[in-house]
Amino acid sequence: MRHTQRYQALPYNPKLKERAKELRRAGNLSEVLLWNQLKRGQFKGLDFDRQKIIGNFIVDFYCAEKHTVLEVDGSSHDDKADYDAERDAYLSGLGLNVIRIRDKDVKQNLAAVTAFLLHHPAFEDNHPTPSGHPSTGGESRQHHSPPMEGWTAKLDGVVLPPLEGAAKLDRGSQTLSPITKRF
Repeated sequence: MRHTQRYQALPYNPKLKERAKELRRAGNLSEVLLWNQLKRGQFKGLDFDRQKIIGNFIVDFYCAEKHTVLEVDGSSHDDKADYDAERDAYLSGLGLNVIRIRDKDVKQNLAAVTAFLLHHPAFEDNHPTPSGHPSTGGESRQHHSPPMEGWTAKLDGVVLPPLEGAAKLDRGSQTLSPITKRF
């Protein structure tokens, strides 16, 4: 369900409207694959927007109900660590959770990415509303989720997978590949 007050309280740069439309039409493969799992309430009944303008940024996916941004990072992000850090800090300052997922993971193991998101604290039913959202007037609170079983969390927010074959999904079917996230 769309939370209009939260949705409209976010800063918006109208100059980015055409660019957001272009990005939606361009259809990056990994974003389209993930979008097919998220759209029309298919993911936990939640409403997501694709290529949502927030301030001077366009985020890949945004869920107003959970105050969460999903970013799919391809190789173009390899040289943009400073830009991504600035962007994440801005979004976190608005009280938003930012979850980064590698493009490669979406393409090679979409089931593991979906399982990761299903169990992520940002999407739990009892997950608290971030207090730093402009509509609440509170301070920003960052949410650090524990790594998945067998994974290692580094101080920079990157989560490393276990050694090959060391940890499996609950169903025991596939080894998870690296998924990075920052909060």
